[in-house]
Amino acid sequence: MIALLPFVAQAQVLQPDDSHLDVVPRTKAEIARIKAVTAPPTDFSQPQKFEENSAGAASVRVRDSRDAFSAMSGNMPFARELDFKVGNGIFRKLWVSSPSSTLASDGLGPLFNARSCQRCHLKDGRGHPPEPGDENAVSFLMRISVPTPERVTSDLESYLSTRPDPVYGSQIQDAGLAGHKAEARIGVSYTETEIPLSGGEIAVLRKPLFTLDDLGYGPLAKGAVLSPRVAPQMIGLGLLEAIPAADILSREDPDDADGDGISGRANIVWSAELQRPMLGRFGLKAGQPSIRDQTAAAFLGDIGISSSLHDAAYGDCTPAQDVCVAAVHGDQDERVFEVDSETLDLVTFYSRNLGVPKRRNVNDPQVLRGKQVFYQTGCTACHTPNFVTNRLKNQPEQSFQLIWPYTDMLLHDMGAGLADNAPEARASGSEWRTPPLWGIGLTKDVSGHTRFLHDGRARNLLEAVLWHGGEAQASRDTVIQMPPSDRAALIRFLESL
Repeated sequence: MIALLPFVAQAQVLQPDDSHLDVVPRTKAEIARIKAVTAPPTDFSQPQKFEENSAGAASVRVRDSRDAFSAMSGNMPFARELDFKVGNGIFRKLWVSSPSSTLASDGLGPLFNARSCQRCHLKDGRGHPPEPGDENAVSFLMRISVPTPERVTSDLESYLSTRPDPVYGSQIQDAGLAGHKAEARIGVSYTETEIPLSGGEIAVLRKPLFTLDDLGYGPLAKGAVLSPRVAPQMIGLGLLEAIPAADILSREDPDDADGDGISGRANIVWSAELQRPMLGRFGLKAGQPSIRDQTAAAFLGDIGISSSLHDAAYGDCTPAQDVCVAAVHGDQDERVFEVDSETLDLVTFYSRNLGVPKRRNVNDPQVLRGKQVFYQTGCTACHTPNFVTNRLKNQPEQSFQLIWPYTDMLLHDMGAGLADNAPEARASGSEWRTPPLWGIGLTKDVSGHTRFLHDGRARNLLEAVLWHGGEAQASRDTVIQMPPSDRAALIRFLESL
């Protein structure tokens, strides 16, 4: 769970910036060009200029296979390709328990969720949510937080304080090495609700009820809140990291000053790498500020691997799990951490440079109509179509690219239906970061399913739309009431992204 107290004292002077990047400031001429190229369309009879290239020059051709999300940035210099391939190898490799003769691969656990990064982000795509009776679901996490009664207040905003469970830590580890009990088994059941749509159509939504069975270390703390999470797709992360913080913050409207019903706001989180508060960008609630922070946190929480950013060799185990804390680990002999800085850098580089496939069918009349519906329905109030990334000195792949991720990177209240009731830094229990939509139409090709939203409850894109509430309630109701042909066109447009 994100630690809030270390930086609350600094919050009064907090100005989130791009200090994690080597940025070349924009000129006045560039600012004018960017404003022109990111202006909303006025003509929906044809695609916008450059719209096909979702990631600008970093876009990659569409692969008609499960490898559609696994290509490197399309503009990567040849000299950097080896780093990408080595990073891919580390991303895919299976970690083993200590002690092992393979020092570069030991340190797993003792409690963990997966033995490799690839096991959660299958083929660099979305994870697989569990189904009733499925006790072996991978790529699915159950976060835990225990709300505290205190509210820590600054001039910037009120922060909701939470803490990990004193026994189970920040997330449930559903696997363990020999001699270590798994913390629990995740179960799920569903209740169904029919939603009448215009034209006599019916949609059926499934509401999940998740349970923790076979708790291995006693009960959870009183008031503990569970937050189910499906591993998200990996494409385009470096480009999202390169969006200027000022461009993201300019879209904040926490008090809905413009009266459009949308009140997005930024999450501000602690960077373990830079030891300072920063703009949250990654994770379902924007709980991590950079790819390197996100990578190190995943090594620790999901695999039980220590690094210079998180030095606990026993991963997410707590002092109450004394056998786990005392177990043999990989931070021994000549090694200080189970993942050294070079290895962490290579995985970060790989994650930063997974290419975004180009759009498909941008000239199709139904897709163009769906795009118009997307705009008219108000979807772009949160799913901002395009940005231009920072000009960067040492990241040619992400430098000064016109990208089309369809996200504002901000937190939005999505209503009681999608609430997990788990605060995370600034994010409340009903707020989620707007997810990028690029590549969403290739989900089935890559992941073998079309399960969407944070816990995978939606079985298709229409269901995902119909679960929208809170700030998106008006748009969701419009989708229900619009002519069936427009609804079909909207889904067709989403599938083209």
